Amino acid sequence: MNGARRIVRLLRGDPRAGQVVPPSGFTARLTQFTSGAMAFLAVFAMALSFSAGHLAERWSQALARTATVRISAPEGQMEAQTIAVLEVLRTTPGVASARPMSLDEQRALLEPWFGPDLPVETLPLPRMVELTETAEGVDAEALRLRLAGEAPGAVLDDHTRWRRPLVRAADRLRGLGWLSIGLIGAAMAAMITLAANSALAANAQVIEVLRLIGARDSFIARAFVRRFTRRALEGAAIGTALAMLAVAFLPGEGDDGFLSGLGFRGWDWLWPLALPPLAAFVAFWATRFAAFRVLKGVT
Repeated sequence: MNGARRIVRLLRGDPRAGQVVPPSGFTARLTQFTSGAMAFLAVFAMALSFSAGHLAERWSQALARTATVRISAPEGQMEAQTIAVLEVLRTTPGVASARPMSLDEQRALLEPWFGPDLPVETLPLPRMVELTETAEGVDAEALRLRLAGEAPGAVLDDHTRWRRPLVRAADRLRGLGWLSIGLIGAAMAAMITLAANSALAANAQVIEVLRLIGARDSFIARAFVRRFTRRALEGAAIGTALAMLAVAFLPGEGDDGFLSGLGFRGWDWLWPLALPPLAAFVAFWATRFAAFRVLKGVT
C-alpha cells in the first residue's frame, strides 16, 4: 500500500522537477513502446492461462460424467452378455442412463483412423455400451467387480487414463501462461532500467550542475522516475486496450475453429485491467533503483 501511495504521489508530480531535468528523448518513448508491447503480450498470455484452466475444467467434467463398457464375447453370447451388462448398469447407483452404441456410431468413432468406408458389420468388433453418470458418480471398482461376476466379457472404461493426461496438459499450459507473464514483467523491468540508465548517463553534466546549486539526489531521481513511470503507465494502458480488443474478436466457445474458446469469460475480463498499474509499479522501482545507482556513480 505504501508503494502504491508513493506511485500516486509521484504521478501527480512536482512541476519543478520536470522543468529542471531535460527531456529524455527516445529513451522515454522506448519505455512507452516497451510497456505497450509487453502489456499486449501479457494479455494474450493471461488469456491463454485462463482458457487452459477452463479447458481443463471442461474436459474433466465432460469425461468424468461418461464411461463405456466394452463387451468382447463369441457371437452366440454377445446378445446375452449385452443384456446382462445393461441389467447391471440399470441397478447400479450413480448410473443415469445406459445404451448400446449402434454400428453407425462405432463407425464414426473409427472413421478418423480407418476412413469412412470401414465395413464395421463384417468385423469382429466388441459391442460398446455408453453410460452417463449422475452428479454423485459411480463406484468404478465396485462396478468392475459386478461386471466380472455377471458378464465376464465386459470391461469398464471410465476414461481415467484419457482424462488425467488431458487435464495435466491443460494445467501445465495454464502454468506456462502465468510463467510467461512473469518473464514479460522481468523483461519490461530490464528494458526500463536500461532506458533510465541511458537517460541519466546522457544528462550527467546536468546532474552535476543541479548538485552545485543545491539539488538533492532524491529531487533529481524523482524527476526521472516520474517521467518513466508515466510513460510506462500510458504505454501499458494502450497495449492492454488493444490486446483486449483483439481477444474480444477471437472465435468464441460456440464457434468452430482452432482458436475457439481462447479468451476471457465473465469476471476474467477484469484481470487485464491490473496490467497498467502493475507496469507502473515495475517501472517505478526499476527506474528508482537505476536512478540512485547512477547518481551514486556521478561525482
